[in-house]
Amino acid sequence: MGKYTLIVAEKPTAAERIAKALDKKSKPKVHKEKGVPYFVAERDKTIVVVSALGHLYTVAKGKGGRSHYPIFKFEWAPRYLVEKGAQRTKVWIETISNLALNADVFIDACDYDIEGSLIGYSILNYACGKADVAKRMKYSTLTKTELEQAYNHPLPALDFSLIEAGKARHEVDWLYGINLSRALTSAFKRASGRYATLSTGRVQGPALRFLVLREDSIACFVPTPYWIVKAQVEVQGKLYEAGYEKKTIENKAEADEIVGACKGRTGEIARIEEKTFRQNPPVPFDLGTLQNEAYRLFGYNPRRTTNLAERLYLGALISYPRTSSQKLPPTINYKSILTGLHRKSTYSKLASELLRLERLRPKEGKKEDSAHPAVYPTGNLPERRLAVSERKLWDLIVRRFMAVFGEPATKQSVKVEIDLNDYRFFLSGRKVLKEGWIRFYKPYVRFDEVLLPDVEEDEKVKVKNVICEDKFTKPPPRYNPNSLLKKMETEGIGTKATRADIIQTLYNRKYITQESIRVTELGKGVTETLQKHAPTIVSVKLTRELEEKMQRIQDNEEKRENVLAEAINRLKLVLEELESREETIGQVLSEAVRQSKPQERIVGDCPTCETGKLVILRSRKTGKRFVGCTNYFKGSCKTSSPLPQRGTVKPTGRTCSVCDWPTVIVFMRGRRSWRLCLNPVCPRKEERKKRVEMQNLRQRSR
Repeated sequence: MGKYTLIVAEKPTAAERIAKALDKKSKPKVHKEKGVPYFVAERDKTIVVVSALGHLYTVAKGKGGRSHYPIFKFEWAPRYLVEKGAQRTKVWIETISNLALNADVFIDACDYDIEGSLIGYSILNYACGKADVAKRMKYSTLTKTELEQAYNHPLPALDFSLIEAGKARHEVDWLYGINLSRALTSAFKRASGRYATLSTGRVQGPALRFLVLREDSIACFVPTPYWIVKAQVEVQGKLYEAGYEKKTIENKAEADEIVGACKGRTGEIARIEEKTFRQNPPVPFDLGTLQNEAYRLFGYNPRRTTNLAERLYLGALISYPRTSSQKLPPTINYKSILTGLHRKSTYSKLASELLRLERLRPKEGKKEDSAHPAVYPTGNLPERRLAVSERKLWDLIVRRFMAVFGEPATKQSVKVEIDLNDYRFFLSGRKVLKEGWIRFYKPYVRFDEVLLPDVEEDEKVKVKNVICEDKFTKPPPRYNPNSLLKKMETEGIGTKATRADIIQTLYNRKYITQESIRVTELGKGVTETLQKHAPTIVSVKLTRELEEKMQRIQDNEEKRENVLAEAINRLKLVLEELESREETIGQVLSEAVRQSKPQERIVGDCPTCETGKLVILRSRKTGKRFVGCTNYFKGSCKTSSPLPQRGTVKPTGRTCSVCDWPTVIVFMRGRRSWRLCLNPVCPRKEERKKRVEMQNLRQRSR
């Protein structure tokens, strides 16, 4: 081929799109070397595009360093030398190194963020030896137009401030993770004589502590009684529920007095208050708000949303999703995007409305990101059939994009005051006068209208009944993956790219369980140990300070070496304390592991006896797994239910809305996960069975 330009992308799909965009006929040649694909495009000169597989290099223990903690000597090494499951990366590195031999121009085209910059730098530095002369492509979508622009006008050098920040984050996290995890594992082994994988880290520790503190709040919560008084009134022949002016009454005698004074009386409308207000459009999606909305609407956990968004990005359907921006600059070409969306019948009418506007001005949020704009659709239509979950998320992003250009919605609230024997009750109504942006965001915006009849002041109102409801205050709600992510974001720990993975790590380590997150005994034991003997490790303050210093490195206001030196000095003090208390710590962890084992099999409360727990068991005779009540062993409950014999079963922490039995999620390779009610005779299952039978009958009759 002679001399050529070598472009390094982050993933094979991205490499293929870049090659197609840059090839003058959009048909680059595909080559494979030891199973590693790369693409050859012809433009002004030959271009070879090859990809990584995410990180090909990682932090590892330095040569000649000690194997027992504390470990402070490290180096960057190929992943296949460090991780057992990373042998595939060896041929990738070898292929890229071979391709670099005949290249005379080197370009990093990995995703433009800390992780992408670090991936590209590592390859160009260690595999190619050309990081100091490489150029940088910067783009936010994988569309042909933007990729050509990024290639024609590359940055003259790599983004070394991002690279330094990425190296610092990985190095600090490795130092904290390996040393603290080995300290815990060593203590456990000394006390129990057994091995268990115990881990913690710079962000993992504080995140787990949030959950433990919430568990403590729930456990210590004492319900307090209160009362609510309501009146059922008849207005123009229809019944309505009016609330008493005090939403909660703390004294039962006061509540009874109100009921007694108002029962059997006739009310009178004392005042009517109408308010008209405007509701502005929502702001564009950054990654956090996209994760929040996808959880609210579809129940997707943050990690799943990130993975789905990544697939849409690689399909050139949306812009780069790992962004903290809520800004949409005019340079993305609003009209071009809407023109592209207009080609799909679902969006044609709405896109036409916006295209007729003289000026398109989006409603923007406060957050900014120097690397990328907010998440937006590219205007491209899918080249393949999208999975249901992908289609839902793409539709959400498209409609949100259109909504930010809409007019404010106009709404009206009505408050009707009813005088009932000198006690005041209120009827509340609300309605939409002008939809504005709402019609673009349907069906994802929820506004329940409550329409009241036209009434006048001094109009008489019949009171059908006055009731008093007994209530109790509730403990704070448990975190779910989405609310925990928002808590981490608010507290300034982790990054937009890492928070979802940290939460998943807590599940993988069996520190937490269920969607409505419960902390296991193991999670409590680890947090208790660290809080007592190494409080700085679970401190939000320390983690936040380190995050701020990472940002200062990125802004060229701090040196990576200084941050590392300070982190190591702090870590040394912590490890000395842990080592001096190793025996005591080991006993706590050993007991926590012992208590957590039975918890891992619990899927929920037994709905039959209401005192036992439903747990996953295996039959001694057949080896098949099933769910049974713990009271079976006491002879007082024989509740049981079959389970799928393949796949992973995880409790949801929720009950079936029809029969109130616990539900689980079943994960099976090659199939989408599904929610399963454990009740063998759940009415919903019977309804589904009948529907299937009817469909089969119809098909046979045809």
